[in-house]
This record gives sequence, C-alpha cells and structure tokens, in this order.
Amino acid sequence: MLKEAKLALEDGTIFKGDGFGFETTKTGEVVFTTGMTGYVESLTDPSYKGQILMSTYPLQGNYGVSREWFQSEGIKAEGFIVRENNPYTSHSLSEKTLSEFLAEYEVPGISGIDTRALTLKIRRFGAMKGALTTEDISDDELKEMANAQKGIEELDLVDEVCVSEPRIFGEDYDKWAVILDCGIKQNSINALLKREVGVVVLPYKTDVNDIMDYEPDAMLVSSGPGNPERVGNAIETVQKLKEKLPIFGICLGQQIISLAFGARIYKMKFGHRGINQPVKDLKTGKVSITSQNHGFTVDPESVEGLPIRITQLNLNDGTPEGIEHKELPISSVQYHPEAGPGPHDTDYYFDNFVETLKNY
Repeated sequence: MLKEAKLALEDGTIFKGDGFGFETTKTGEVVFTTGMTGYVESLTDPSYKGQILMSTYPLQGNYGVSREWFQSEGIKAEGFIVRENNPYTSHSLSEKTLSEFLAEYEVPGISGIDTRALTLKIRRFGAMKGALTTEDISDDELKEMANAQKGIEELDLVDEVCVSEPRIFGEDYDKWAVILDCGIKQNSINALLKREVGVVVLPYKTDVNDIMDYEPDAMLVSSGPGNPERVGNAIETVQKLKEKLPIFGICLGQQIISLAFGARIYKMKFGHRGINQPVKDLKTGKVSITSQNHGFTVDPESVEGLPIRITQLNLNDGTPEGIEHKELPISSVQYHPEAGPGPHDTDYYFDNFVETLKNY
C-alpha cells in the first residue's frame, strides 16, 4: 500500500500524492525540468543540490537506473516530484527501480500530483521554497518548514558537492587541464579524456600557486549549484590566472568568469532546466539546441564597457549563453555541451577547448 506524501510551498499551497523512495522530510527550492528522459543524470547532477526537482514529463522510472548514467557519486537533488512513477523497468542496463534508487540515497519522492498545475504555478510566480515529506507531518508544520528555510541564494551549496582532495584522470596524456570543481559533472571529465587531455579536479578553494604546481595547459571552471556570488575563491582565482592560462567555463563557470571581470548576476524567475533550449551564436548565426540547468544568469547590460563580450544568446528570453574575453583566451557557455542524455549540437565546444589548450 502506498504511503501518502505531501509537498508544501512557501505560499501555503499543499499537494498530496503517493510517496516513494525514502521515508523522510526534505526542504529545498522547487524547480522543474522539461526533459523527457534523463532522470538519473538530473538527480545525480551536483547543480541540483538544494533543490526539489520536478519532471514535467509525466512518466518517470520506466527504464530504471544504471550507475553508467551517474553524473556524480550519488543523488544530489533533495527530492523528486513526478506525475507517475513506473515501478516496472525495461532497460538492459537497469540495476534497480527509481524508488529503490531514491531509497538508497535517503531521498523522498512524491507521485500522483498534478505536475502540470505545479509547473504553471512556478512559471507564473517563480521558483518557490518547498518542503517534501513521506512521513506523518501535519500540513501546518510542513508549511512552516517550507517558509523557515533560507533561500537558495543564501546557501553555500558548492561546499557540499565539490571534491575535498585532488582527483587525477588520464595520467598518461601529454596535455593537462585543471578543473576548478564547483560541482563538476562526470560527462565533462569524460569529454576531455575522450580528446586525450588529462584532468586534475581540484577543490574550488585551491590556492593559485598549488594550481600552477600541476603545470596545467588550461583551466576549466565547472558547473555547480547555487549563487555564484558565494563562490568568492573561484572568482579570485580567475582574476589571478587570467593572464597565465586559457580559461573556460560551463554554466556556473560562466557566471564566475563574468563576475571576475566586473559583470553582474541576477536570479532568474524560474531558470532554464531541460534539454530543449535554443541558443544562437552571434558570430556564425548558427542555432543549437542545448541542455541547461541554471537559475542565475549574467545581466547583459552589465557587460557593456567591460573587457568581455556576449557571443551567444538564448532565443527564448535573450539571456546570455556565451561570453568571451576581447583579448585573452577566456570563454564560457551557460549551457551544458557535455549533455547526456540530450542534444549534442554543442559538443564542438570541447574541440575548441582542446585546440586552444594545445596551441596556447
């Protein structure tokens, strides 16, 4: 028999449905993603730390869970909201059900609610603080928990997902890239290894001298969760290394690089999360379909007069999707070129990264 689960929002709304996963209570910012596939990749994406994730596609769990699809060592989202949880898996790589996956990492899930109505509410009023429970808690207590938590812009989430010690991959390769880890996805590491570039993943607070001791050929500022203005060490590192190394950024990395050169960042109403965001390259005119997961973005007006310029735009809302320095080999993108599952239109970004790395 399914146990009742409840989701409370900061505006007092209560959604009631069926619980699955782990029996617990979690708080976080309630956000939605539009991909038809990819729940394993999304749940294990460090960028979802501090958030209760909802899928707009109604059926989840149908192809089970495989460790091959993980983007980190485990689930990083605080909870999962779905219209229908399918307990019957049908994939040759499946090792467990979605409910078993959530239970393993002590994450609650709720199904059987009107995810369409919840999506429309978020689109109208913006991402909201929420509390999700699969325990026996009163509505009033759950509402109080939703409201009492800090907003995601006030949390130091990167500290909860970045590595604590250096990790080295591809030791036999001649060229090396340092990844300043703010919440790196496994696919980003794999993209560089695939191109025969060794990788050193370092905590984002690593001292500049310690970074240079690895004699890197370039540095990648990774994706990650939360407010980029709270990742001051990474911003300072970019400022100190801007004339010493080619620097690239992905998602949070773009925001960090932009802040390092004086741009401003703001929190979006409900962000971009999904695998269907159209992006136009302002140099070539080419439009790519991209995978995205971010709730903050660069203020385009703040870039005017700075040594950086906008190179790509989102065609849905005009927000910056690419930044480059006018003179130095520094560039970034707001989307995820390493997307999986998702479109591979922008996989060339890593080719450009490696070409610059080898020729600098």
